[in-house]
Amino acid sequence: MASKRRLRVSVNGKPYIVEVGDLNTFPTTVNVNGKPCLVDIGAEELEVVPAGAGAAALNSVARPTSAPEKTPTPTGPAGPLVQAVKAPMPGNVIDIAVKAGDQVSFRQQLCALEAMKMKNAIRSPRDGVIASVKITEGQAVAHGDILFTFE
Repeated sequence: MASKRRLRVSVNGKPYIVEVGDLNTFPTTVNVNGKPCLVDIGAEELEVVPAGAGAAALNSVARPTSAPEKTPTPTGPAGPLVQAVKAPMPGNVIDIAVKAGDQVSFRQQLCALEAMKMKNAIRSPRDGVIASVKITEGQAVAHGDILFTFE
């Protein structure tokens, strides 16, 4: 079982307790004040803030939005209604552990990607049945490519 890291985070002055699990696979689940949330982060959305930068620099990263706050999607054995598993990074498929029609469970390894000479496990974001496998062993994939779909 993957270890979790517990953080105290303050956003616009409001405190949150955030438990973060495996950040190598997206989407991933985090718990915010005890409620599970499905999180998907794309590299194009990240902004690097130098260490030692003041609060003004952080304000450029965390901005309030006019969009309504979304209710967290429950995850785990009941699972969210995620329809596809996408590549969280570019890499080469080195192992495929499932095939179309296989019943999979939450956090079960579906395949492994080699990226920067590291083997990265790609895990299921929910319970379900694999509808299709969109990759083959040895195939190069780009960030965001669909690897698997669910029924």
